[in-house]
Amino acid sequence: MEISALQKARYEYRPKLPACLAGSMHDIAIETGGAAEAVSDRDELKKIFKHTYGKPLITFSKGDNKQTNREIKAGVILSGGQAPGGHNVIAGLYDGLQKWNPGSTLYGFLDGPKGLIKNKTTILTGEIVDAYRNTGGFDIIGSGRDKIEKPEEFAASLKTAKTLGLNAVVIIGGDDSNTNAALLAEYFIEQGSDIQVIGCPKTIDGDLKNEYIETSFGFDTACKTYSELIGNIMRDANSSKKYWHFIKLMGRAASHIALECALQTQPNVCLISEEIEEKKISLNQVVDIICDSIIKRAENGDNFGVVLIPEGLVEFIPEIKQVINEINDAIARDRENFSKVGSFIDQLYWFSMRISEVSYRILSALPPEIGMEFLMDRDPHGNVQVSRIQTEKLLIGMVEKKLKTLKDEKKFIGSFCAMGHFFGYEGRCAFPSNFDSDYCYSLGLSASVLIASGLTGYLACVRNLVAPPDEWIAGGVPLTMMMNLEQRRGAKKPVIRKALVELSGSPFKSYKSLRDTWLVTTSFCVPGAIQYFGPPEICDQPPLTLQLEKNKKE
Repeated sequence: MEISALQKARYEYRPKLPACLAGSMHDIAIETGGAAEAVSDRDELKKIFKHTYGKPLITFSKGDNKQTNREIKAGVILSGGQAPGGHNVIAGLYDGLQKWNPGSTLYGFLDGPKGLIKNKTTILTGEIVDAYRNTGGFDIIGSGRDKIEKPEEFAASLKTAKTLGLNAVVIIGGDDSNTNAALLAEYFIEQGSDIQVIGCPKTIDGDLKNEYIETSFGFDTACKTYSELIGNIMRDANSSKKYWHFIKLMGRAASHIALECALQTQPNVCLISEEIEEKKISLNQVVDIICDSIIKRAENGDNFGVVLIPEGLVEFIPEIKQVINEINDAIARDRENFSKVGSFIDQLYWFSMRISEVSYRILSALPPEIGMEFLMDRDPHGNVQVSRIQTEKLLIGMVEKKLKTLKDEKKFIGSFCAMGHFFGYEGRCAFPSNFDSDYCYSLGLSASVLIASGLTGYLACVRNLVAPPDEWIAGGVPLTMMMNLEQRRGAKKPVIRKALVELSGSPFKSYKSLRDTWLVTTSFCVPGAIQYFGPPEICDQPPLTLQLEKNKKE
């Protein structure tokens, strides 16, 4: 198969490493900190994680490692949606195990967690791993969204690990996947097994983070990819001067992607879901915010612009959130009968007797093509699939309607022509940026050190990421310290807490200080394509939001 010149060049890229991970793996010492406590619900979590709660923080440094040169057999899982850099995590893990002992074996579980449950594997050789270094995608072994939840699935997972003679399982995933990793680590110990479980923080949404996990991998590349596309659209808009572009961006539970892309490109409007929720801004008020920009720009003769919309916005608008919750509850109570209801009109009638009058009025007032999207097949947790709700089209329709009224009242003198976009899959499998390539490779190496050191129930971590890579700090964070209890399917379950955009944080404050100017003026910034070759200040920069959080950018 022919490969591109860029792909050939990326194969040859050698990720930059933290000083503690450079050189011999046998010179990496393990330093332990104090016992790590969970963010909340500590007493309940201690009961659930009897064997793995309260573990210490781990930091690597240069020194003597007392571990033997034993051969290690490990298995790796790619879990959930794709994120740029996953292949480099596997490459780092493979290289680390080989450095510990060339006789070590790395199995890849095929198509996500079900590969562990059903014992579907491939042995990852150097030749295979080399063909995926510094490339995007998860196609080396595939991924999946299956969860290890039922008792028989936990039992099957342990059976597979024992059958293969594994010393460890590495789960590369987001908050739900690493919650699975924590539960699996606890289960293995409970069953008298010494098989270790290690996690790695993945999600382009950027909502798996805390003081030790400064960012999840893939976020940087995805945001730079989206920002390139947004910048291209901005230049087109400023050239033709006749379209308003409504761009929905991935990020269901948090608006980190929207905020990062806004800081990189400077749109006229960027909606931040967390602010919408905190201020209880209604759907009509959201429309007013957008119309305010359109009207003011039209007064300057600018009948064009760009609006950024986080994927999960509708779940943060108070009245829409209530509609979604009531729909979810109604379906959960009578799923069998609802599945028999055919047309959207019949579904509306079915809900008229099962949700509140206010929620029914909102649902029935939505354009039918949008309303139907609220009632589509649910995700594995029984929730509406917000990525399938065309929020950008909903807002375009409502803005058009309001502007027509304002025009009739002589309060709007311009023209309005809109186009909708959704940038999601375009960013999930891009060639990882140098930052993500370096970060992911270091995460993989860190996972190998945690395994060789006999640790379990940890998430590999690399911090101080705004510094040059040789100053990065590598180690491990106990998975249980990131947990809280959440209501899932009628019961409280341990879940890694999602990190939302902090409205008191530097990134949002920076955006807030500039948005009134962007609302009216054409302040577009065109970042261009990701650069892989050249000066570090162009090629190796971490996300802007991370730089602002660490006070490394004005």
